Amino acid sequence: MAQYFELHSQNPQLRLIRRAAEIVRNGGLIAYPTDSCYALGCHIGDAAALERLRHIRGADRHHHFTLVCRDLSEIGRYARIETWQFRLLKAATPGPFTFLLPATRETPRRLQHPKRRTIGIRVPDHPVPQMLLAELGEPVMSSTLLLPGDELPLTDGDQIRARLEHQLDAILDGGHCGIEPTTVIDLAVSPPVLIRAGKGKLAGVGWEVLGNSV
Repeated sequence: MAQYFELHSQNPQLRLIRRAAEIVRNGGLIAYPTDSCYALGCHIGDAAALERLRHIRGADRHHHFTLVCRDLSEIGRYARIETWQFRLLKAATPGPFTFLLPATRETPRRLQHPKRRTIGIRVPDHPVPQMLLAELGEPVMSSTLLLPGDELPLTDGDQIRARLEHQLDAILDGGHCGIEPTTVIDLAVSPPVLIRAGKGKLAGVGWEVLGNSV
């Protein structure tokens, strides 16, 4: 049964964040708030936890999972970034964007798209994941908390507990954070492609410097 942590949305309690980080390190699967909607997360190196996440999401092997990073300095270890890609990343992070990028050799193959060898990268602008990532000292493997058959992501802590408390190890309830998922941009191709229009707005984040229109 999942542990349930009620967190202050702007000033999360450090002791609870530390407990959540320990759960992740020990192979646990958590639900946590972001700047777009709630997400599922697990340790980047834990294959069993990833399979649990995949099962809850009903995701096949072609599903693009996302590495949630604290800042841009972590991204270079897991994704290959050219100058033009970095410019857009710098302008759009932290924020509700997911970027698809070519994975590096350090990225476990099970986390990569099996054909394209790409990985999703995200830097959220929310205190809870920022504190959790700082405590862990590494990215979290993640996916939007959207259950099979549902049209919208779960966004209420009690609702998440009612439906998933026997499948998760911890629920980080940071209050309502919305139901609009991230904007997804494929930066593994040139010119880039808008995969999904979501909460992140392209205007003002440097998209125009690439000479693209969406």
